[in-house]
Amino acid sequence: MRAIDLEGKVALVTGGTRGIGLAIARTLAAAGARIALTGRDAARAGEVASGLGSGAVGVACDVADAAQVDAAVAEVERTLGPIDILVNNAGLTRDNILLRLSEEDWDTVLDANLKGAFHTTRAVIKGMMKRRSGRIINITSIVGLIGNKGQANYAASKAGLIGFTKSIAKEYASRNVLANCIAPGFIETDMTSALPEEARASLLQAIALGRLGQAGDVADAVLFLASGLSGYITGQVLVVDGGMVL
Repeated sequence: MRAIDLEGKVALVTGGTRGIGLAIARTLAAAGARIALTGRDAARAGEVASGLGSGAVGVACDVADAAQVDAAVAEVERTLGPIDILVNNAGLTRDNILLRLSEEDWDTVLDANLKGAFHTTRAVIKGMMKRRSGRIINITSIVGLIGNKGQANYAASKAGLIGFTKSIAKEYASRNVLANCIAPGFIETDMTSALPEEARASLLQAIALGRLGQAGDVADAVLFLASGLSGYITGQVLVVDGGMVL
């Protein structure tokens, strides 16, 4: 079996300062990639990057702001070189039932989760096309596949991300730029750890493997899609949910 080696590759991970994004950055760095990560907090981004080795950089960036994204990508490429791997992980939630969902809550979630991926992908795609090589990996969610009460805005953004991914996969396959999604299920986070015991037990019953996922489970899937092992895969949704959606 071939080992996964990303030596010399430059990977940009948005929302890479904590949780799943941080696990992705660490996993890609361990495989040899030079890591750039973004977060809204400049100090936090720099601190996290310093723990990923001398080649890592942290950049403050709100992905919902096109000008900030363009500036961040330019800084990364000036510092590390052309971006080979883009992981669109940045996202947020503003949950409520539809009748109580404000227009601001809708726009905030769609701007960060969907428009943010548009901004970053647009910023890197021209270079990938010219080099005839690139990997775009978008972190969506099983909520984008099945919906969820109280998350109409989040579900819409994640479903939109799937359609976006499939479209760019078709547009740029001829230039060897591959685009895929990963749809995590329920991952062990601060939010899930705060669930009441009864709610947690009910959730576990719906998962075939009987446990919540770890951030590393998602990071390993990203590593696969970023590597040469996935060279004939594009436009797909890899579900990492322990068998919750079957």
